[in-house]
Amino acid sequence: MIAQPPTSLSQAVHPQSLLDALQYLTQVIQARLALYFKQEIPYLRLEDIPRPAPNGVRSAYTDFLMAHDLSFEEHVILLLALAPHLQPDFFDEAISQALPQAGDFPQIGGVRGKQFRGFLPTGETALFILAGDDLEKRFAVQQLLAEDHFFAKKQILHLDAPHPGEPLMSGKLVISQEFVDLFTTGTVAKPRFSMDFPAQLVTTEMDWSDLVLPDSTLSRIRELEVWVKHGHTLLFDWGMKKKLKLGYRALFHGAPGTGKTLTASLLGKYTGRDVYKVDLSMVVSKFIGETEKNLAMLFNKAENKEWILFFDEADALFSKRTNVRDAHDKYANQEVSYLLQRVENYNGLVILASNFKSNIDEAFMRRFQSIIHFPIPKTSERVRLWTMAFPEAVRLADTVDLDAIARKYELTGASIMNVVQYCCLVALDRGEPVIDTAAIEAGIRKELSKEGKLR
Repeated sequence: MIAQPPTSLSQAVHPQSLLDALQYLTQVIQARLALYFKQEIPYLRLEDIPRPAPNGVRSAYTDFLMAHDLSFEEHVILLLALAPHLQPDFFDEAISQALPQAGDFPQIGGVRGKQFRGFLPTGETALFILAGDDLEKRFAVQQLLAEDHFFAKKQILHLDAPHPGEPLMSGKLVISQEFVDLFTTGTVAKPRFSMDFPAQLVTTEMDWSDLVLPDSTLSRIRELEVWVKHGHTLLFDWGMKKKLKLGYRALFHGAPGTGKTLTASLLGKYTGRDVYKVDLSMVVSKFIGETEKNLAMLFNKAENKEWILFFDEADALFSKRTNVRDAHDKYANQEVSYLLQRVENYNGLVILASNFKSNIDEAFMRRFQSIIHFPIPKTSERVRLWTMAFPEAVRLADTVDLDAIARKYELTGASIMNVVQYCCLVALDRGEPVIDTAAIEAGIRKELSKEGKLR
């Protein structure tokens, strides 16, 4: 989970703490270069160089250091990855000042970017600065950049893939943009909808009282809310992590317009979690391997953020596997298997929404902790929906009988809201805030025609 910034932005963004950190990194780099060129340094070891003291000043950066209790090596690796984002010419200045003569120094690694012309550190940069030519130390430092280290697990920083055939440590040392944002602004910018992140943040101004569902459905939704609020305590404080899988998986199934998306939005609103609705049209690809790649980017971005991922119309991606008749079937089944694995390993709440429960692959069904049916509202529920739907600014004509309308027309909540919108626009166009039965009936016919149900 990303370290949370202090509540005050002036405390969260304290430039001096970052300037002190860069000065400390300069000392470490120049001390390593001095040792390499057989020069004396005032310390027995690089680890003895005093780290900057917070001096009672809190910032997102210092909070992160205290929360994670970084070792000397971890601290230096973090600063190496962060430095180009703070001072573009940092490495060129720090290295050139310490070299006995001008020129390149390939032992320190590093690359130049395509648009960024400054020095970008690589894994080799970290190995040289922290271990010099001590092979045993180099191997130990290399483990800090492995996939099982918390830097990689928590999506803090990673080693970029090198060019084919080149040494692993020649890959760039890359810090997550989220941590750059955290350290430099005190907040983490929300991801923008794009091909790299095919999901949109969904919010609602509605409340639980606006959700009209049977008590049985509401009680199952309440179970989800309880898990989101207390799942971390159950797994980590109560020691159930070794017995239960991380995360929670739920299936919402029912006709369109019955409240599935609204429920996901309300869960986020009342638990303080961001809800991202995944655009499956941008995830599913006809090209072999692309769907898995798109899913990997999505889940990697979401990992450890406590986001709720909502897959609407999930049949497109989670449908039943088929018998293998050709190469297309084989790869389609591989996509489902890959998705099954990623959903099961995601440590937050994943909600799949489908119109039909029977469309979902049985392998997924076995792994859902909760399967919730969203039925077409009954007459009494439709009465509530109609009564709550109209704004206070309008008046219903005396001839309007909402009970009779609710009994006559079997509409979902979304369809009722479409009818109400139509009626309100008609009233506005007339210049009179009164809605009569004729307008409601016209709106209902329009809605039924759209759904192909008009008799």
